[in-house]
Amino acid sequence: MSSAQKSEQEWRAVLSPEQFRVLREKGTEMPGVGEYNKHKGTGVYNCAGCGTALYKSSTKFDSGCGWPAFFDAIPGAVSRHEDRSLGRQRIEITCTACNGHLGHVFKGEGFQTPTDERHCVNSVSMKFKEGGEQ
Repeated sequence: MSSAQKSEQEWRAVLSPEQFRVLREKGTEMPGVGEYNKHKGTGVYNCAGCGTALYKSSTKFDSGCGWPAFFDAIPGAVSRHEDRSLGRQRIEITCTACNGHLGHVFKGEGFQTPTDERHCVNSVSMKFKEGGEQ
């Protein structure tokens, strides 16, 4: 069975309560508390739900927003969806493989990055694997 086809009960069995709240219920962790907010290391950030490689450490930057920020994802790993849950339009990002909620992407904020985007990702949605970045 693919991870995208897991039942709620199966997800609860493999994720911590906080991972389930964020990944499966589209929650948000508190700013400034995430394990990877200030993390610096060379490697790959993988989906905490299914293990899919999402972001290379070379695309991570310090945005000062309180969550890990990346200017680009590994091609095909992250999907974008319109999100109007707060009464305004945002772009939600999810893991393409398991549809786990990662966070949101913002454009045109003026960061000096190659894409002028900030992928604002919940730390609890990811697991870092040292090395492996090409």
